[in-house]
Amino acid sequence: MIEQAPQIERTDETIPILAKLQMNGNIQKIQDEYLYWDKIKYKAKDCTPKELWSAIKLFRFLRRKELKFHSFKFHYVITNYIHKSLHQFDMNIGGTLGSNTGIAETDKAKYIISAIMEEAISSSQMEGANTTRKKAKEMIQQQKKPKNKSEQMILNNFITMKHIVQQKNDDLSAESLLYIHKLITDNTLGDIEDEGKFRESDDVHIVNHANSEVVHTPPLHSELKKLIDDLCFFFNTDTEEFIHPIIKGCIIHFMIGWIHAFTDGNGRTARAVFYWYMLKKGYWLTEYLSISRIIKNSKSQYEKAYLYSEIDENDLTYFITYHIRVMEKAFDALKEYINRKQKEVFQAAKFMKIPGVNDRMAQILKIIHDDPNKILNAKEMESRFNVSNFTARTDLKSLVELGLLEIIQVNKQKQNFVKSSTFENTLKTYKL
Repeated sequence: MIEQAPQIERTDETIPILAKLQMNGNIQKIQDEYLYWDKIKYKAKDCTPKELWSAIKLFRFLRRKELKFHSFKFHYVITNYIHKSLHQFDMNIGGTLGSNTGIAETDKAKYIISAIMEEAISSSQMEGANTTRKKAKEMIQQQKKPKNKSEQMILNNFITMKHIVQQKNDDLSAESLLYIHKLITDNTLGDIEDEGKFRESDDVHIVNHANSEVVHTPPLHSELKKLIDDLCFFFNTDTEEFIHPIIKGCIIHFMIGWIHAFTDGNGRTARAVFYWYMLKKGYWLTEYLSISRIIKNSKSQYEKAYLYSEIDENDLTYFITYHIRVMEKAFDALKEYINRKQKEVFQAAKFMKIPGVNDRMAQILKIIHDDPNKILNAKEMESRFNVSNFTARTDLKSLVELGLLEIIQVNKQKQNFVKSSTFENTLKTYKL
């Protein structure tokens, strides 16, 4: 559990301490990192830790913006770091022009499918799904039936993300929130009756499993209707005082986790609805970001961001600051991914020198060239390239006719495709 901060005591020294912090620039460093008492107490130099904390709290109090959901009060502060990051996001993941990302129009569908898979896998792994990325991707790409709960969780996330992309312009309602929860928890909960249903009990607690300590007790189930109604209003309506959409998205993410309206699956639902809100507000590049992959790798900070916000008078700035850092890392990871994929496309381009080979077929040849034992099928190609089954089969059979692939007949209907025994010699004939 997070250490409880001491009671604030504003004395005659509070204002001078605050003035000095502003003059030497230390206040901005503390604010940009948005440190809590457990870190701030070690930064006191010319005053006591308690005096420093009181000065920081006064600074935050004067700048905070208030929010209310049902009878619960929350607030947040826009720091210089948040201002700067929001500007960068507006420049890079919003608007209508995306040339700075390097995503060609013809490649968008492929990148989206890959990003949705990454998000589905990571979001599920955070909640206990235990399978490798390779197996998970193969299951989705080849449209295999899930073999266990872990694979079912991942497939559910993938289906949910695709649903959100299709419905991104819709408003949020209690019914649509329940539907998202039903999609994301299908066949993964202890009781099937809990799928797509708000909890009807108060016997739900967030527990630190390391020491069995209760770290969060959600609101009473009798308060859920008003909280969900207020959350939907917040999602659907622009408030009189402008709140930046990314800030609102972070708050929506936090509130779904904090309200904890379901017996299980709250985290996955919260992350999915965050994506929905970002896409609804025109942040189209969010579709390509894998937020959960970054969160999964910093799960401790993710949990602490919730705890800091709640223990410090429902100050959402802790969670917002963490979330924005995650988005920055996700955007950097996307740029690296695009650069890597563009190199792969460039490397695959040499195979297009073969007469009759299109760009998809060239990429198939690149896959086989890099992994000679790879087994391909039409379903996987259909998913990978976002094309029809007919197109996927046509591509594969064309490569068979060229002597680059061979067919393995699995049964009367199903066929797999593997690297042909004449693959290398055929390439040599085209001087590749």
